[in-house]
Amino acid sequence: MAEQIKTFEDAVAAVPTLTKDPGNDTKLALYGLYKQATEGDVTGKRPGFTNPVGRAKYDAWAAVEGTSAADAEADYIAKVRALLAAEK
Repeated sequence: MAEQIKTFEDAVAAVPTLTKDPGNDTKLALYGLYKQATEGDVTGKRPGFTNPVGRAKYDAWAAVEGTSAADAEADYIAKVRALLAAEK
């Protein structure tokens, strides 16, 4: 199935089909790349310590700040392909 992932949209659609949980770090990395590819650099204030989920998402997005949309898409596709290949 990994070889069937040709576009960013294919990769986004494939993520919910994963049968193994890739773990929070991988999910956050995918989130950051997705946001960078679709919205550009992170905006707004970093959530406070009372919002750990929002803070983790913000940090994941900020980690790829400055990455072009095309590069973020390519990185996202590569990560999803690797996840799909690991499920075999």
